[in-house]
Amino acid sequence: MSETNDSSRTPSKSRGSGRTQAKVVIPDDQSMVSLLGSRDELLRVIEGAFRADVHVRGNEITITGSPEESSTVVRLFEEMSELVRGGAQLTADAVERSIAMLRMTSDRPAEVLSLDIISSRGRTIRPKTVNQKRYVDAIDKYTIVFGIGPAGTGKTYLAMAKAVRALQEKKVNRIILTRPAVEAGERLGFLPGTLYEKIDPYLRPLYDALHDMLDPDSIPRLMAAGTIEVAPLAYMRGRTLNDAYIILDEAQNTSPEQMKMFLTRLGFNSKIVVTGDVTQVDLPGGTQSGLRVVQDILDGVQDIHFSRLTSADVVRHKLVGDIVDAYGRYDEAQRQSAPQIKGMAGKQRPRERT
Repeated sequence: MSETNDSSRTPSKSRGSGRTQAKVVIPDDQSMVSLLGSRDELLRVIEGAFRADVHVRGNEITITGSPEESSTVVRLFEEMSELVRGGAQLTADAVERSIAMLRMTSDRPAEVLSLDIISSRGRTIRPKTVNQKRYVDAIDKYTIVFGIGPAGTGKTYLAMAKAVRALQEKKVNRIILTRPAVEAGERLGFLPGTLYEKIDPYLRPLYDALHDMLDPDSIPRLMAAGTIEVAPLAYMRGRTLNDAYIILDEAQNTSPEQMKMFLTRLGFNSKIVVTGDVTQVDLPGGTQSGLRVVQDILDGVQDIHFSRLTSADVVRHKLVGDIVDAYGRYDEAQRQSAPQIKGMAGKQRPRERT
């Protein structure tokens, strides 16, 4: 993308306001519809996000606003143009995430949103936020990675995509996916069927993700050969897992002892990714979460990395991020009020005996 001489880097001032004007020229071989969206859908997203006037005429875009706003809009169009040149199909969500990246980080949206992990069945799986890209990069760099964050941040999905790619590239010989069955005691025993039928509801989300990434017809064959194993956490005890890509999902529902057991299954040429949300612990009252404890135990240990995602990384419906934030504020208010209530109770004078 080229800019005219009065770009955001050498802006021209509009009369009487201190506002600047920048112009961006889109290459002739690039469709303006792919950049601005059908019926200017993406242009409206940009206009709503900035206090700047954006005018389009032919293949020239003129931005008028404060120097900071004009500069950011120019950079946004540069990044969008690069994404389109790379074959990406821009959406309103991608534009909104690009704007957030430009405002809050030094990372380039074109680099984040164009990082392909795997392509399968007509779709490409890639990170959608800066923290997701850092998480994916950490999986490449470290032997054990913990992905900790709220629901909808892609922790398990991205880890499974990396596992499938590692298998396809023959970096590992097998994928092992596991979750704790928190109801594995009395209540699970009352369910009808075999053991596998009883634990199937706990493992179903892992099967669903696999179907997104592999030919569904190949999954039973791979599982029968042991190339892909989906099993409850209890099945990991006593094993040494070599040449494997191992993912522990819903790790907040492990006890500290189970977490230690799982991590010490690591064998040669293997990688472990542990995912979970410490705000959604389903363990019986009084039981510590192994995921909470392990952060203190392993913090600073070489070749182990903790990636933390937030509500800003939620890639489900926008309301999911708002819900996560609302619960976070509520939990914080509860924590702050608890000592006050306890202190007030302690100040109450005992009743005199009669």
